[in-house]
Amino acid sequence: MDKISILIVDDHPLFRQGLRNVLAGEADFEVVGEGGNGQEGLELTRKLKPKVILLDINLPEMNGLQVVRQIQTERAPASVIMLTAYHDLEQELHAFRAGSHAYCPKDVTPRHLVQVIHWVAQGHYVVNDRVYDLEGLQAWLEAGVEKAGRPYLNDMREAFSPLSPREMEILQCVTRGMSNKEIAYSLGISHQTVKNHMTAILQKLDVEDRTQAAVYALKHGWVRLEESAANSDAKPSAAK
Repeated sequence: MDKISILIVDDHPLFRQGLRNVLAGEADFEVVGEGGNGQEGLELTRKLKPKVILLDINLPEMNGLQVVRQIQTERAPASVIMLTAYHDLEQELHAFRAGSHAYCPKDVTPRHLVQVIHWVAQGHYVVNDRVYDLEGLQAWLEAGVEKAGRPYLNDMREAFSPLSPREMEILQCVTRGMSNKEIAYSLGISHQTVKNHMTAILQKLDVEDRTQAAVYALKHGWVRLEESAANSDAKPSAAK
């Protein structure tokens, strides 16, 4: 029987080693690679073509949602299991809208993680202890949107959709305290384009202002505090 090839992407070496130790006990698993940031994980996905990816959501350079969305765009034949310390309904909705096949908190038991890997390798979707096919997942997503208080949306695809790469880039700038004018200068786009993106960001995240959007991103691990701090002094003076 062919082994299930697995790629591990997490920026903590000790956590990666722990995952590798767990998976080493399974005869039908083969860890084919490890990545320490989002960009590296994406490159390894293209190179190694793993069957399953264990992907942390809070990664340097590209967060997990950006990575899984790009994997979906490139139609890579990999099932992604999102591993996260941020366990709430909205985060689950974001993860599955991005293209994840499973969503597990980082305190998942080794036994359950092994079972989840087998399920997603067979093409199933796993939400907590529930296993769905694609139709079942869509029904769960619709119910989740209503439960989260968004029944007024005409098209659920607009709800809980992870932000586009450009929107995520702008949100990262916002968490650094940059104004729209500074963001426009930094990214080489117009001030109006930034405003349009900000409007879309607020709508997608269902928040009232840019401060709430920044807090949301930090709370869910989409932006790392150390990255924001490291870039807070890098505002372009010409834009002031």
